[in-house]
Amino acid sequence: MTSCVVLFSGGLDSTTALAWALDRYDRVQALTFDYGQRHRAEVRSARLTARRLGVPHAVLKVDLRPVGGSALTDPRAPLPRPKRASKPRTGPPATYVPFRNGVFLALAAAWAEARGLRDLVCGFHVADSPGYPDTTKAFVRAMERAIRAGTGAAFGASPAPRIVAPLLGLDKPGIIRLGLRHGADYSRTVSCYAGGERPCGTCASCRYRARAWRAVGREDPLLARLRKEGQP
Repeated sequence: MTSCVVLFSGGLDSTTALAWALDRYDRVQALTFDYGQRHRAEVRSARLTARRLGVPHAVLKVDLRPVGGSALTDPRAPLPRPKRASKPRTGPPATYVPFRNGVFLALAAAWAEARGLRDLVCGFHVADSPGYPDTTKAFVRAMERAIRAGTGAAFGASPAPRIVAPLLGLDKPGIIRLGLRHGADYSRTVSCYAGGERPCGTCASCRYRARAWRAVGREDPLLARLRKEGQP
């Protein structure tokens, strides 16, 4: 029996990864991290989506606010809201949370090992976050080596755990198209850095999302649902 845990934030990318995993694994569980982020609406979205799909779901609390260094965990730090496309910059953006995905993968590996789950499925990609060092193929491979060296796999446990990142190499429209092929429901996915369910429309995440849905040629299901529910 194939098994995995999906790192599931409740956002668009991890929803795609979850839909992809449900079509490939016999046993799928979802794991969400409540890390003190501004966009707590994602955690609620993750709970609702997992419940609707009947996927076993857990939320782990790990407070990254004391670490600092990110506009996503420090409410005093202003969110970047560029009025126009900016020139490529050197180094990570203000919304980078230091080594967040490394922390998440380490915790997910421990959680999965305790439950007999082999693969760690994540929605990492660099299409809309080229300045995030913890979303790259090199990072994924390095973390996989570390997990194999630091878990029961080091004693020859078989099969060895894997980190599976099906979205690497895809752009944002490609991620959406992949999810749609697997029946992903994006109507409750939350992407806005500001933390609201309705997109602010000005943060980088909202801009990337809106641009991707225009490229796909479809209305964002989140906006369609909000309009249908009469929410302004």
